[in-house]
Amino acid sequence: MATTSRGGFSNRLGFILAAAGSAVGLGNIWKFPFEVSDGGGAAFVVMYLLFCFILCFPVMVTEIAIGRHTSKNAVGAFHKLKTPRWSIIGKLGILSGTLILSFYNVVAGWTFGYAIEIIQGNFEIGGHFGDFVADWKYTGAFAVIFAVVTAVIVQKGVSSGIEKASKILMPTLLVLILSLMCYSLTREGALEGVKYYLIPDFTKIKLDTIYGALGQAFFSLSLGMGALITYGSYVGKNDNIITSATWITLMDVGIAFIAGLMMFSFIFSQGLGGQGGGAGLIFQVLPGAFESLGPILGRVIGGTFFILLSFAALTSTVSLLEVPTAYVIDEFGIKRNKAVVIVASIIFAVGIPSLLSNGATEFFSSFVTYFGADQATSFMTLVEDTASDTMLPLGGTLISIYGAYIWKKKNLYAELTEGNTNFRYTLMAKYIDFALRFLCPIVLGFIFVLTVLSKFFGIVLI
Repeated sequence: MATTSRGGFSNRLGFILAAAGSAVGLGNIWKFPFEVSDGGGAAFVVMYLLFCFILCFPVMVTEIAIGRHTSKNAVGAFHKLKTPRWSIIGKLGILSGTLILSFYNVVAGWTFGYAIEIIQGNFEIGGHFGDFVADWKYTGAFAVIFAVVTAVIVQKGVSSGIEKASKILMPTLLVLILSLMCYSLTREGALEGVKYYLIPDFTKIKLDTIYGALGQAFFSLSLGMGALITYGSYVGKNDNIITSATWITLMDVGIAFIAGLMMFSFIFSQGLGGQGGGAGLIFQVLPGAFESLGPILGRVIGGTFFILLSFAALTSTVSLLEVPTAYVIDEFGIKRNKAVVIVASIIFAVGIPSLLSNGATEFFSSFVTYFGADQATSFMTLVEDTASDTMLPLGGTLISIYGAYIWKKKNLYAELTEGNTNFRYTLMAKYIDFALRFLCPIVLGFIFVLTVLSKFFGIVLI
């Protein structure tokens, strides 16, 4: 096998921003608000936060530690650890990340298209969202642009491409979202949105709320898809993994929280709160909110918002593409430029059915009917349900089992002590050990089984 230069992050800040960029994306600003809305408001938010800090954090730390220890991709890491059978974790991660990126490109195309439409003053587009997404040639062109920009950044490598882009995109994203949040809170009716978002009604917690919150936590933190194993492989030995993981989690959760405040302030100011909305929520609701600001300010604020979404999408598409790219580079010795072209082309092709599944064709729009369901599910929804809500928690379950019982505590602790000499004597060390041995495998595994039975077979056990 030929050898290739893998590169690495130039410093810890570069890694944190890149990994946070991987976590922060459409999952925080597009997916999180509609999941909250469909999940009953603040009760969903509470479940999401608990999952992020209690279940997801130990899995994140383990993924980064495995990556750094081996300096390999999500599959090669397990081979280097002499546990080739467990490389199924990496393969599952690459598959789920590939599937997610295939429809992520499509949604990213929507955000870019909406930015252009709103800047041109087409506020009526919110009422024609179905027609917009059904126009596969128009939205497909924007999806191609996103795929190409993503590929160009990844081709430039880790420090010159991914890290440099993250250092520009992440601060810009933060400034934009904070500005829009502050503005949204001044809107009449915004307080009702804040109450809906922050005051939980725990009677609304159902199984759908639980597995939706868990899937959202894994999706937004980029867990279970090999991204953090891959990014961890580029991290220096002097970096403190616990501190880095803490910053990544706080940045991801913080931006999701701010995005929720912004979204529900806008939604309730339009008198449209608490009614659900699904994936089209922001695309259908917000253009009307921006129109009410007037022809000039509406274009500025609305255009800024959807450019923000585009930036958020780009920080994630870069990491999603890097995972299979690193695998191809490491395992097949193919040079980065060629590997990126091959992988990006395959993923875009895989995403074409998702592009066509929003009204462009009946076949993909009503692709399958789950057992016990009343109506058909689109190909894109099938991919999201499979990759996000089921494969990611399964990957997290397997990672926690691997870290606790196969790689084992002494090896994990040895890696986490690099750059953090007092780690093994901290309460965090005790919690991570407990979580990986008992809490994560049991809870994640249980919810995974319940999710599959409920979502795909219509069997509700609790």
